[in-house]
Amino acid sequence: MPAKSEETRNRKQRERQQKLRDADRKAKRPGRDDVARVALYWLISRAIEKAQHEELERFRNRIVAMLAEQGFDSRQCEIVLDDLISKYRTGGSPFRRKPHLLYPDGADRDG
Repeated sequence: MPAKSEETRNRKQRERQQKLRDADRKAKRPGRDDVARVALYWLISRAIEKAQHEELERFRNRIVAMLAEQGFDSRQCEIVLDDLISKYRTGGSPFRRKPHLLYPDGADRDG
């Protein structure tokens, strides 16, 4: 019988989480990852604009070290960060459009 109550508890938890996500979406509330993504882009882009190469390298090394402390492979962290820095260096917005924020009542209206 415990499996049934666990299934029920998990189902109710999924429902609560979905309601929270739906409410956040309706309120156009950014999540932690949205804020972190924009902050990282801003920080890297600003360092590139100001030619702060040494600061950017120190930042990169510190982020790699912090990720490695969590158990990630240092070399893979370097690759990911280098790819991001390279992408941000080329200019343009690195973010995917969020039509559901622009057009909450329906599909993307660009086309």
